[in-house]
Amino acid sequence: MTPPHFFGYGSLVHRGTHRYPVQGHARVRGWRRVWRHSRHREVAFLTVTRAPGSEIAGLVAAVPGADWAALDAREHAYDRVRLSGSEVRDADALALHLYEASAHHTTAPSLRHPILLSYLDTVIGGYLAEFGRAGAEAFFDTTDGWDAPILNDRAAPIYPRAQPLPARDRGLVDSTLRSLFAQVQPPEALRPSAQG
Repeated sequence: MTPPHFFGYGSLVHRGTHRYPVQGHARVRGWRRVWRHSRHREVAFLTVTRAPGSEIAGLVAAVPGADWAALDAREHAYDRVRLSGSEVRDADALALHLYEASAHHTTAPSLRHPILLSYLDTVIGGYLAEFGRAGAEAFFDTTDGWDAPILNDRAAPIYPRAQPLPARDRGLVDSTLRSLFAQVQPPEALRPSAQG
């Protein structure tokens, strides 16, 4: 029997953050990424929202034995949603799921609950490895919420699965954030506890 699969569109794109058997890449229609904060986490994180006409790329991996417990625990601020066949391109998985945070417990990020630069670096590292520079640039273009505060925690990452970027790739992140007029805060601005 074919195991169920998940579609990773954020940190799960970086293979260094998990050990699930990767099946390949896919694109999902009708969804867009957005930065949100949940009462279940201290810091902001990526989720998705339905967006007709939009499409996002990501990684497809199997959940052996349909044992969702560990992945559901990691993604505890989300609801697991099964995608319809018409929403998925380039994937043969019979049962493909993604994680979507419930609008009932999410709000916009804030200085108290910022985006972590170490988390963003990890996500971009995954997109660079899987989709190249064009894929990383597309990630920025298909994600909303860049007006949120971003805490520069690179020197002492708060994100527990942080994967450091080489200097040239940090330059890509930094220059893109400048072009988006993002509010990057110095490390002393806030030290939230690590969750997520």
